[in-house]
Amino acid sequence: MTPQATTSGTISHRPFGSGHPYRIDPDQRHPVQLVGGDPYQLRVLAAPNVTSIDIEYGDGVQLPLKRASIDEMYGNTCGSAEGHLAAASGARPDVGDQVPWRVVGVAPASGSLRYRFLTAGERVTTQWFETPVGVWQPAGGEVVTGGGSKSAERLGNNSADWLVTDAGPVRVRVALRLDDGEHVVGFGERFDALDQRGSTLDAVVFEQYKHQGQRTYLPSPFAIVTGGERPGWGFHVRTSRRVWFDIGATDAAQLRIELSVDPSDPVVELRFYDGAPADVLGEHVAETGGLRRPPDWVFAPWMSGNDWNTQARVLGEVERSVALGVPVGAVVIEAWSDESTFTAFRDARYEVQPGGEALSLIDFDFPDDGAWPDPAAMVERLHELGVKVLLWQIPLVPTDRGADGQVGADAARMVESRYCVAEADGTPYRNRGWWFPGALLPDWTNPSAGDWWLAKRRYLLTDVGIDGFKTDGGEHAWGDELRYADGTRGDVSNNLFAQRYADAYTALLDDCDVNGVTFSRAGFTGAGSSPCHWAGDEDSTWKAFRASITAGLTAGASGVAFWGWDLAGFSGEIPSVELYVRSSAMATFCPIMQYHSEFSGDLAPHRDRTPWNIAERHDDARALTLYRRFAVLRARLQPYLIEQADVSIATGVPMMRALCFGFPRDPTVWEHPLQYQFGDHLLVAPVCHENDDSVDVYLPAGRWVDAWTGEQCDGGRVVRRPVPWHEIAVFIDAAHAARLLLVFADLPDGLVG
Repeated sequence: MTPQATTSGTISHRPFGSGHPYRIDPDQRHPVQLVGGDPYQLRVLAAPNVTSIDIEYGDGVQLPLKRASIDEMYGNTCGSAEGHLAAASGARPDVGDQVPWRVVGVAPASGSLRYRFLTAGERVTTQWFETPVGVWQPAGGEVVTGGGSKSAERLGNNSADWLVTDAGPVRVRVALRLDDGEHVVGFGERFDALDQRGSTLDAVVFEQYKHQGQRTYLPSPFAIVTGGERPGWGFHVRTSRRVWFDIGATDAAQLRIELSVDPSDPVVELRFYDGAPADVLGEHVAETGGLRRPPDWVFAPWMSGNDWNTQARVLGEVERSVALGVPVGAVVIEAWSDESTFTAFRDARYEVQPGGEALSLIDFDFPDDGAWPDPAAMVERLHELGVKVLLWQIPLVPTDRGADGQVGADAARMVESRYCVAEADGTPYRNRGWWFPGALLPDWTNPSAGDWWLAKRRYLLTDVGIDGFKTDGGEHAWGDELRYADGTRGDVSNNLFAQRYADAYTALLDDCDVNGVTFSRAGFTGAGSSPCHWAGDEDSTWKAFRASITAGLTAGASGVAFWGWDLAGFSGEIPSVELYVRSSAMATFCPIMQYHSEFSGDLAPHRDRTPWNIAERHDDARALTLYRRFAVLRARLQPYLIEQADVSIATGVPMMRALCFGFPRDPTVWEHPLQYQFGDHLLVAPVCHENDDSVDVYLPAGRWVDAWTGEQCDGGRVVRRPVPWHEIAVFIDAAHAARLLLVFADLPDGLVG
């Protein structure tokens, strides 16, 4: 387990904390890595009857700790976010009746810090803790560069500083030169801004439930630099460790990079690229696994709802869509399993396999009055309707559901066979996050663990006939000290967990000869090798709508080409009709068009994001008629989408791309960060502010044709385009207007009244 000292349950101190990347835990050391001469905090949790605590250092000096409070440390609320997961995901830790104490000190100039804690009365003590102290100095390790002969010049001489301890270098800082007028795009999927110049951020996989800000499920230490007087360039810090970036925030002329290194092999690899954004991204994608081509069916509209927890409900919603003339090509079923094994349909009867052996469909008995009386027949019916099926997955085995049943047997097998991610002492790691706390995580670096895990899901493909998996989660590995079967620690492999998870399921699809996909929230560098992805959890707000557009553009600029989002948000109260329609219009011009809704439990009326529910709840038929109009348009776009998917595979450039890809030397594109190209020939400007009935569209140089009116426009200027609800501002490259204008002609108007 995480290093922790307890004395008769009196004092708790975990030097590394829980591994939460953005919270200082109430019983940890901060910072974990001390720097000579810098201040630090030592925190403990103690039983409520403890009246005083002292800290004793190795030189015999003793100092008192001060009693604190959780409110003082973290505020007195858990946040105001709505949704069934909001409270669990708060940054405020639950410490029960324990009381926090802390002391502030200054690290010695070098060497190490040795300390322990003593209570009052019997003077009960903890074990001794010792941690090395680092000193920043200009020598220590090696920065290896490659590629980009011109951009490598951005790394000047003597630009690296090393944090060195008695054991060797543990951290490095590198500075790259930024020129005036340059913009920096990438770093994985980002929700806060397209151009990150002037900001600070890090690259660590993290599950932030809504309001992501600078946090992300899908980071990458890769970026593209474009604009200014010089040709464009880019870089990739070749590491899976957490990386921090200061992108001209402290010094406008410097892009500063900081990361941890292995003291036994203190080498940092920086890969540089020269060229325009498309060239940089293409080269980067090619060397990090390439893009995998999803099947054509992913470009049809998708539907989903977390309350669709029976066979009758799923078939009813899909058949209603078909009956209403609303195109649908895929349904994601989230609430299908027992949510213990994630392999058995809820209500299914079967014999528990004591070793967690794989079952086939014939091993299950599905009650006629159960939630899922015949899953295979359900999938067959959905296929008859032209609808593909994905089932939800989570990469863990809960340990809070008791030791009986299949979940208990699976957990026992994982522990006995050492199939789990492990703590530093070799004991199984127990999920420290807020979702399924205490659960076991499969170790994807152990081939036997992966084979066992996937074998249990094979029948869903071969017998039930599904077409893919929604590979949710993947952000649960916390702690640099964790151990993996391949010999790596958590600081190296935690960021890779989600990607290995998606890759494992993709390999299962291939092995079963299923032309399907995974649909993932989390990932890391090279995520495009296992499509597809979505933006994660969002509220139904205009602000979240804009953040999702930014997420799609930054994910694309980082090598994630086949991406979508829960249009109009999935959490909280249903969106307004205006937000729903504007979001549907934008999602039509997105690699994956899908709606989804969060579990609403006993809330009534329910919060499905189906167009008919939005229409009924608001008593406004436009939610349905206009969604249908855009879904029909989406279906007509299929040939173009398939064509442009092939372009992405060949070039590495995403279907949904920031304007800097097509117009890298045009500085005006940065004034319109929510506009984008959709494929090579369409320019899209969504309406993403409430009550706007028009939008300023920047048309780059060239000749453009309004997709709805056929009007030709010269580029190099901004046009004010009125946008009624049944349209979205789309302009076509004039050279391809003749064929694409036909797609927009004679659509159902969707007008009411």
